[in-house]
Amino acid sequence: MKFRKKPVVVEAVKFDGTDQSFSMLKDFAGSAIGGVAKNSAGYLEVAIRTLEDGEHLTVQHIATEGDWIIKGVQGEFYPCKPDIFEQTYEVVIDEE
Repeated sequence: MKFRKKPVVVEAVKFDGTDQSFSMLKDFAGSAIGGVAKNSAGYLEVAIRTLEDGEHLTVQHIATEGDWIIKGVQGEFYPCKPDIFEQTYEVVIDEE
């Protein structure tokens, strides 16, 4: 069987490792954002608390510099690598 992904508009913020992008990310995802640290390669990583364990938000995914953080259909947040993001999403232009 084959399936097509339903067209859903999402909000997303790109984490590029700068203080400004981290601030935007905190404003965007609030308490879903955990700590930030450098990995062994010297890149900044930020922990994103997810809904994978239900409402407890103890399961975390790690976003690295360059990743997009997406707000999902249930209000959850999760990271997405830039190449996957570009293949999956396109900019929506509001026509109001």
